[in-house]
Amino acid sequence: MTGSKLGGDRREPSYRIKPTDVPIIKKRIAIGDFLNRIAADYDVNPGRISEIKKGRKFANIAAAR
Repeated sequence: MTGSKLGGDRREPSYRIKPTDVPIIKKRIAIGDFLNRIAADYDVNPGRISEIKKGRKFANIAAAR
C-alpha cells in the first residue's frame, strides 16, 4: 500500500516554538508580516502563530524592538 498511513511516508514533527522565538514573531506580526509566512519560516502550522497573536500563548513575552 503506497502512501498509506501505515507505511513509511511519515513526516518529521514540525518545530516547537520556544520562548526565545516569540519576541521576533511578535515583532513580525506587528509590522504586518503574513502569519502563513512567519509560520513557514518556523515550520509550524499558521494556527500556532495565530495563538501567539491572540495572546493565547506566550502572552507574557514582549515583542522585540
